Amino acid sequence: MKALLWDGREARVVDRDVPAPSDGMALVRVSLAGVCDTDLQIVRGYMGFCGVLGHELIGTVESGPDAWKGRRVVGEINFACGICPTCRRGLGRHCPTRSVMGILSADGAFAESVAVPIANLHAVPDSVPDDAAVFTEPLAAAFNLLEQVHVPPGMKATVLGDGKLGLLVAQVLQRAGASVLTVGKHRDKLDILARRGIETTLFADWSRSPSDLVVEATGTAAGFETALGVTRPRGTLALKSTVADGVPLNLAPVVINEIQVVGSRCGPFEPALQALATDAIDVRSLIAERVPLERAAEALQIAGTKGTLKVLIENRRGG
Repeated sequence: MKALLWDGREARVVDRDVPAPSDGMALVRVSLAGVCDTDLQIVRGYMGFCGVLGHELIGTVESGPDAWKGRRVVGEINFACGICPTCRRGLGRHCPTRSVMGILSADGAFAESVAVPIANLHAVPDSVPDDAAVFTEPLAAAFNLLEQVHVPPGMKATVLGDGKLGLLVAQVLQRAGASVLTVGKHRDKLDILARRGIETTLFADWSRSPSDLVVEATGTAAGFETALGVTRPRGTLALKSTVADGVPLNLAPVVINEIQVVGSRCGPFEPALQALATDAIDVRSLIAERVPLERAAEALQIAGTKGTLKVLIENRRGG
């Protein structure tokens, strides 16, 4: 099969053996896979991963239990052991021995097929097209905020960043009843939110008034300091960016202003799929380009161009 392999120096499409799933795993034929900022960070050194990239997918089960064969599915990316104390607490996403699809010790979805634990599979409703379903994983990450932070109606929330995740987070918070302001650098991307009644502003025009909740989704190492500066005393700062680079941090304002800092990563697939099924979240406006799997290395380059939203890698022999 074709797959996009990152060897630590170069990402290139190669011929690989089709995965042979072990017990408890299913083989999924990938239809579409989305390029995430995490993929771009990996090729800059994040996580030290080598292998097949990609973790946002929609596909069809090729082999596995009869109940799953032929079904359209998405898959959670954390492959947990299921038996350790962390897993028994319901925190499989944080299993200390987990592998993570396309990120840590497990090949990913920029391939014709990928092996996924059966326990991680979620059936996709017939009403959700592939080019919406492929957003399930990042949309679930946006919904994770609602599991971590109490968002009462009217809560003043500022989302920093108009990238893919920032646009999803803003919509999820609005749907939860928050009063949302999204700050970005690209008017055309902010307009996706403005059409849905979400307040937006460019960084150059931003008044920097404090908010109860600030979500840092800039994708930059410097975003933390900016976000910290606009979080009100005893407010909440939620961090969504994972970047390869680091910067020195002055944490004194966290103590002085008694700010709650929340790291936020993967999230629940069920509300994400429900939102996609009811068209409650606009994801298809985020699609910038489709690239065939044979040109997947080029897809990374396109996705890494400033201002580009979601690039989808298409397996034309998938489905």
